[in-house]
Amino acid sequence: MQRKKNPQADLRKYSSLMFALGLCLVLFISWQAIEFKSYERRYDLESLNVDNDDDEEIPITEQIKTPPPPPPPPAPEIIEVVEDEEEIEETIIESTETDQEEVVEEVEVLEEEMDMDIPFAIIEDVPLFPGCERVPKSQRRQCFQDKIQKHINKNFRYPEIAQEMGIQGRVFVQFMIGKDGSISGIRTRGPDKNLEKEANRIISKLPKMTPGKQRGRPVRVPFSIPITFRLQ
Repeated sequence: MQRKKNPQADLRKYSSLMFALGLCLVLFISWQAIEFKSYERRYDLESLNVDNDDDEEIPITEQIKTPPPPPPPPAPEIIEVVEDEEEIEETIIESTETDQEEVVEEVEVLEEEMDMDIPFAIIEDVPLFPGCERVPKSQRRQCFQDKIQKHINKNFRYPEIAQEMGIQGRVFVQFMIGKDGSISGIRTRGPDKNLEKEANRIISKLPKMTPGKQRGRPVRVPFSIPITFRLQ
């Protein structure tokens, strides 16, 4: 039994078409092979210039030399303790206390005579103005000042020359009460000589007093008082 051929599977009817396509492909490849040119590559070394401006300046850094560390301190010397074999003599301190049977000699201390001025404000026993002897000791200082003021008021006379010239003011008087109670060393300071003269006269008329005492011994006592001259 013979097989039947499929008319659609017959390839001979396409042979002319396939031949034409193959011929065209061969011609195209041949044309491309003819037209293809090879060029030799050349490099122009002169055109390749390296721009020097692009060079970066590298700063030169100076290396800081650090000083070497100080040497370590020397090791302390080892001190050997040598035992002292010498014997130390003990000193015996004798007691200075006296027995009850011993007699202690009394040393009499002689106080030097006081030859210095003691101000009226700090003296132990103030000078006694006549009339203050019976006053208690605590009130004798005030009694002395009151008696002085009464004496000034009693003997006060305003100088006529100072009155005529209209001179007035305060005269400061300082004087010394001696070891025997007498008045000496009168000094005055004021606005006018006439007023100073009158103040000196008043103080010079002070009576003799009982001298002041310090530690039971008579001493010199300086005293100062102001006398005011005022016109009415």
